[in-house]
Amino acid sequence: MFVDKATITVKAGKGGNGAVSFHREKYVSAGGPDGGDGGRGGSIVLNVDTNMSTLMDFRYKRKYAAGNGADGMSNNKSGKDGKDLVIRVPKGTVVREKDSNAVIVDMSETTSFKLAKGGNGGWGNRHFATPTRQAPRFAKAGLHGQELEIELELKLLADVGLIGYPNVGKSTLLSVVSKANPKIADYHFTTLFPNLGVVYFGEGHSFILADIPGIIEGASDGAGLGHEFLRHIDRCRLILHVVDISGSEGRDPVEDFKTINNELQSYSPELAKRPQLVVANKTDIAQDEELTGRFEEYIKDSGYELFKISAASNTGIKELVNAAAAKLSALPPIMVYEPEYVPKQKMQGTPEDLIIENFDDVWTIEGEWIERLMGNVNFSDHESRMYFNRVLHNAGIYKRLESLGIKDGDTISIYNMEFDYNE
Repeated sequence: MFVDKATITVKAGKGGNGAVSFHREKYVSAGGPDGGDGGRGGSIVLNVDTNMSTLMDFRYKRKYAAGNGADGMSNNKSGKDGKDLVIRVPKGTVVREKDSNAVIVDMSETTSFKLAKGGNGGWGNRHFATPTRQAPRFAKAGLHGQELEIELELKLLADVGLIGYPNVGKSTLLSVVSKANPKIADYHFTTLFPNLGVVYFGEGHSFILADIPGIIEGASDGAGLGHEFLRHIDRCRLILHVVDISGSEGRDPVEDFKTINNELQSYSPELAKRPQLVVANKTDIAQDEELTGRFEEYIKDSGYELFKISAASNTGIKELVNAAAAKLSALPPIMVYEPEYVPKQKMQGTPEDLIIENFDDVWTIEGEWIERLMGNVNFSDHESRMYFNRVLHNAGIYKRLESLGIKDGDTISIYNMEFDYNE
């Protein structure tokens, strides 16, 4: 099965907490604080793997998390950094932020990209020693790493794309001009996933050709197989539009040509403007001169170059390859998607954002601001508790509780901590 689109969640590691510790050594009095810093959380890193050709690995595993940093230790020892998580993706994968659909990175020209950054480790108590506070009994908590829901989309890196109705001979043409070995059979939708081949047309000169599975009418709306693979033509600089000129299946080549171009227009107006060379295939079995004549006249009137070939008998192939190579030499390089995503600033929250609720004589307070504050407080230490009390007072939390009707002796509950309110 070919998988070219996947949605996953990535979460970088949390930084380790700083340590509260004091130097203890025989005959050494007042050794002072020696709490080490927490380790940095591991990051999520994308690496290109040239041996991968699909996003199948992401079909069943959707969540990826890097390692957390270790907490700091005594004797000024920092915690160990969390281990980075490396995710392998095929070359040509476009990474988008799920909600905004903005491009984060195109893994076409870069081989490695740090997608989510690990959180910084918290400071140990040694950083907070001052002449007046020589024994700080608190440290900083580690920060959370970045978390993203992303969409991976594989867009093949091919210079030329082969398009056309099923069974018009695209796979046969690919096998003739390159060393690719696509499955070839006399029935529709033989090709179930895109095939790539390298076409050599001179010493040191080549281009990449992609056989895109059969597009049919309604493909841009989800009909057939083509809608799954239209995205792979996005990067192609040149399109070879293959048409069965023989009429062996009772179809009109002019109508086939119009239908496929209409699907390109519906999918992407920009894509429909890409240069096209029209390839009239199966000329060796074409017998309806009126049909072929009408098709040639229509293509000429529409302003396209027409190449009559027979992929099965290798007729006209050299001329087609040379024309494609000449056309490519004048076209801009393969498109690389520019980053659009602007990382959201992590909301630290404010005292005004806190949610205060009352249940009889219990008042609960929740919010990121106070959760972060509590992570930096050692509630077993009197000085640290006084600091916490001052911050609540200066932030106007007590005044807000009073305006809501809190009474002396009521309980204030903040996550896993409770204390009585005293006026």
